[in-house]
Amino acid sequence: MALLIEAIDVKRKMFFELEGAPYHCMDVEISRPTARGGQTLVRLKMRNLFTRAVFDRTFKAGDKFSEPDLEQVNATFMYGDADGSHFMDSASYETLTLRDETIGDDKLLLIDNVPVQILKYNGNPIGVQFPPHVELRVTSTEPGVRGDTASGGVTKAATLETGLEIRVPLFIKEGEKVKVHTETREFAGRA
Repeated sequence: MALLIEAIDVKRKMFFELEGAPYHCMDVEISRPTARGGQTLVRLKMRNLFTRAVFDRTFKAGDKFSEPDLEQVNATFMYGDADGSHFMDSASYETLTLRDETIGDDKLLLIDNVPVQILKYNGNPIGVQFPPHVELRVTSTEPGVRGDTASGGVTKAATLETGLEIRVPLFIKEGEKVKVHTETREFAGRA
């Protein structure tokens, strides 16, 4: 019997199963009623791990979810081709392949040997979890021009080696490595 999780106990970044699909909780908002006899409601911002769709849904505090059969496997990115992105399981050295539509826009964070965690649902790989930051090289950016800061624009556009475009400070030059937040896709410092 799978362990049941009450809606009131769901926390941010937790996994749960609803209607036969695994979900990842992105945010939780609990509203407790002020009137007598009112029900406590739990609003979850959640991502379906199969379809990658994100939506909000409200549950009663006592609603129960089952715990999904999820396994997190440490892996490293090897390469991408027409079949998808290929990862090597760090423990068994087995190759795990995820289709591009499964990875989505996260493909722009993949670079050789980046350590990730592959999510397996019932033994099948269904998603990727990244470390908090990845290091990518800047392939093109405009040079910072003296006096730009007076106008309030203290960042400039930069294209990274994977094709990801972010805003970076004026002092960053082409060829430098920068850290990128994997969740927000924002500049996090020099590497």
